[in-house]
Amino acid sequence: MSTINLALQTSTLEHILFLGFLGFAVSMLVTPIYTTIAYKRQWWKKPRTTTVSGEQATEFQKLHAAKHLRNIPTMAGLIMVFGVAVVTLTLNLSREQTWLPLAAMVGAGAVGFIDDLINIKGSGTGIAGLRSKIKLLLISGVALVGGSWFFVKNGIDSFHVPGTGSVIIGWLIIPLFVLVVVSTANAVNISDGLDGLAGGLLASAFGVYAVISLLQQRYGVAAFCMTIVGSLLAYVWFNIFPARFFMGDIGSFALGTALGVVAMITDTVFLLPIIGLVFVGETGSVIIQNISKKLRHGKKIFRISPIHHHFEAIGWPEAKVTMRFWIIGQVCAVLGLLLAILGGFV
Repeated sequence: MSTINLALQTSTLEHILFLGFLGFAVSMLVTPIYTTIAYKRQWWKKPRTTTVSGEQATEFQKLHAAKHLRNIPTMAGLIMVFGVAVVTLTLNLSREQTWLPLAAMVGAGAVGFIDDLINIKGSGTGIAGLRSKIKLLLISGVALVGGSWFFVKNGIDSFHVPGTGSVIIGWLIIPLFVLVVVSTANAVNISDGLDGLAGGLLASAFGVYAVISLLQQRYGVAAFCMTIVGSLLAYVWFNIFPARFFMGDIGSFALGTALGVVAMITDTVFLLPIIGLVFVGETGSVIIQNISKKLRHGKKIFRISPIHHHFEAIGWPEAKVTMRFWIIGQVCAVLGLLLAILGGFV
């Protein structure tokens, strides 16, 4: 029978938990500043009017027309990126553990910031932001730089396979890094479509990664994850239905990228799709929908994708969809932790 031997100083645990609280406190303090500027500058979120394939987004407009009768600011992800960056730079900066996820988070957040600015300044027609191909290219560039650092500076050239152990792949760790980070960033971005949905799911995922990092004795990573959890809870306080503001692409890309990087640092690539199963399902529903429309002459599997909108379309209230998806995300997070212990990841 395997055992987990963890000698943890009380001061270390106190530090990790304190940074989680500090992430919450800083974000709460910054929120009034953000809201004042956002309402004054009219950073209103403009809903999309066309789908990814270029069709009119009639179903989406019907579902969310009432919501967008009121002006709702976007780019609240600025709060979390700022809060996490300040706490990490001042109290938790480590070349081996936190520099890379922090830098990747800020880099991807910059891409999202550009996308959100275009949305705010746009006419309110079309896809309301950067083209998908451009966003993919920019996020891939951030991931490529991060992957190169991961391989060259951190000296990582292998990943853990349950039942096998570490598999050395050399420089191929870079494209694996890019694949994991880009996929996670886009999956979180796709899932950010209902009030409170992405924020709650991310809090569960980063919460379990804080525990996994703690069991791996990667205390800097654990503290980084807890800082994000604290900041996310402050955001969700205001983002639950009816949302006072949205995180925007700056938030979804930044936090999705950070989640993918944390998965690479903790060597839990195979656990990430389980811990983030809702994100996987959301992305899968979009892929399935697009394939169906192409191969079946426009026929759809879902009323509307991502799948959270499908449940809205068949009559579920928005808050019900969000909370049920939260429950699934929490169960998957616990399952991921269990498999981390059973699979030799910790």
